Amino acid sequence: MFQELADLAGNRPSTVTLIGETALTALSTRPDYAVTNRKGLIGFIEIKAPGKGADPRKFTEDHDKKQWRKLKCLPNLLYTDGNAFSVWNNGELSGKVIKLDGDVETSGKSLRAPQDLVGLVASFLSWNPFPPRTAKELAEISARLCRLLRDEVMEELRRDNASLEALAKEWRDLLFPEATDAQFADGYAQAVTFGILMAKARNISLANGIGHA
Repeated sequence: MFQELADLAGNRPSTVTLIGETALTALSTRPDYAVTNRKGLIGFIEIKAPGKGADPRKFTEDHDKKQWRKLKCLPNLLYTDGNAFSVWNNGELSGKVIKLDGDVETSGKSLRAPQDLVGLVASFLSWNPFPPRTAKELAEISARLCRLLRDEVMEELRRDNASLEALAKEWRDLLFPEATDAQFADGYAQAVTFGILMAKARNISLANGIGHA
């Protein structure tokens, strides 16, 4: 369905790709799909069960509320439960929540969508990152993404991710022997974020991996 909406919104279906995160469903920090347009990452989609709605501010279940606190760090996120759709930029609602006429589970062919839905998808797919204008904005954006990375590292450690556990051990052996998992996750996230900022500032390409930078 999303490919058809993308087509109606003026995007060739062949240029829009949804990348599923099904192998990482245990990670509450990961949305269901990453979306690329012309091979560039432009946003994410989070799908909820029909009836939950598409306004995460109104979620009542602890899992959904906890996930929203993390996902609202993302700059371009589309929420849907099949009956309603919304787009969020850095935790702020873009436009309004769009609701279908009918129910995705019971209406069948009589299900109708307002024209506003095409505009919502077009807005989502045409999103472009904008550079921070001040040092304060840069710090705020970096802090949001750093927190998201920190939370994901913590979740992976709780799932006994062998690679991260080995890295945490090296971190303690070489730098901070008393560091807890939480302190490691925080320090690791800050180091990665700062490293990416420095690479950007010095025009160092990371396209081929950090080993070739």
